[in-house]
Amino acid sequence: MIAQFPHPAPAQPWPPRSAYLHIPFCHRRCFYCDFPVVPLGDRAGGEAPAPGSASIAAYLALLLQEIAASPPGPPLATVYFGGGTPSLLTPPQLAALLAALSCRFGLAPGAEISLELDPASFDQDRLAGYLQAGVNRVSLGGQSFDDAVLAGLGRRHRGVDLLEAAGWLAQSMGGGALSSWSLDLIQGLPGQDLDHWRGQLRRAIALAPPHLSVYDLTLEPGTVFAQRHDRGQLQLPDADLGADLMELTWAELSAAGYGHYEISNYALPGHASRHNRVYWSGAGWWGFGMGATAAPWGERLARPRTREAYADWLAQPQPGSPLAPAVLTGPAWPGMPMDERLLVGLRRREGVHLPRLLAQAGLGPGSLVALRGRLEPWISEGLLRIEGPRWRLSDPAGLALSNGVLRELLAWWQEQQQLAGQGGAGWRSSGAALPPPGPAPAAAAG
Repeated sequence: MIAQFPHPAPAQPWPPRSAYLHIPFCHRRCFYCDFPVVPLGDRAGGEAPAPGSASIAAYLALLLQEIAASPPGPPLATVYFGGGTPSLLTPPQLAALLAALSCRFGLAPGAEISLELDPASFDQDRLAGYLQAGVNRVSLGGQSFDDAVLAGLGRRHRGVDLLEAAGWLAQSMGGGALSSWSLDLIQGLPGQDLDHWRGQLRRAIALAPPHLSVYDLTLEPGTVFAQRHDRGQLQLPDADLGADLMELTWAELSAAGYGHYEISNYALPGHASRHNRVYWSGAGWWGFGMGATAAPWGERLARPRTREAYADWLAQPQPGSPLAPAVLTGPAWPGMPMDERLLVGLRRREGVHLPRLLAQAGLGPGSLVALRGRLEPWISEGLLRIEGPRWRLSDPAGLALSNGVLRELLAWWQEQQQLAGQGGAGWRSSGAALPPPGPAPAAAAG
């Protein structure tokens, strides 16, 4: 018997209070990267006459144009500069972007201002300039401490650069100039085993970053890694080892005091990324720049992925484009599609209020009963937990095997759309692709 819970009507979406700015320039494209980036070479920089400085200046003019063309909104509570390698910008260039956001929207007191930095792309003086410009949180793209691994990923920096950069961030935080910082690592790399990964985790823990993002390597079409894999030249951990690596990550970081608040993210108390939680909660955000995705009222809208197309798009916004006034003033927008709500919601430790989501899609209690029966193999194995109205993946086993649950859930949702003829606003779908198959629970495999 499934308990009944009240189903409040969907709330009118609030205007966005977060903004993402895409800085596409980097020194070189990593072998796993399919982001919209513009490699400028190892000597590039924002300061004239450095190589690439004219390209950076021209792009920033477009970015400022887009910010100025956006409708005003409430003060921003979070801002995130991603890339690419945003540390190719000079501190004054970053300050000009923050000033434009402040002019158009305002910055809320205590706003989280995050900047992605790559080791070997900045020094202490440059870091001080970014902090003086208003940055108070840094995401450090370390990926690995192992020089051979870094070279194999196509990264420019080496382990000594990562250690040096982490030391500067810790020093800035200790002095009160920086509120928090995060270290990015990649697991599931070619040739990776449990012993090697344990050593990487312990080196990370020794640096005491307040936040750690640990991403699984994914093969994206068109990347160097995807091409090598297609030729049989790249051997990746199988699904079982991948799950073991994730469980090892959880064990090591949990023992060190980090809370696992999202599939790929761990934080010490008080240091979860406020900006990233916006994405996972289904709230809206502004997105600016080439290739950036915005979702001011829930529905995702992507900008063109090349500088030329982005410039044309800014010059001539078409009806229905993200710059068209009818779109930008969108409280009438229907909000985030249901499949995305399920995907991002189950990535979080707290999961989703499933009865409410299904009610918003016009589905009654019978659908909840049917879905529970379909997911029973994962429930019986303890991988998917139902706690009152909330459905969540267990930690760490359920999160480690999340693709299997999410795949089944999305397949069920697509079937519901077909049965209903996709009628009604609640039946909207983003057309999200099914996750790749993962290890099945014993009850499903047997």
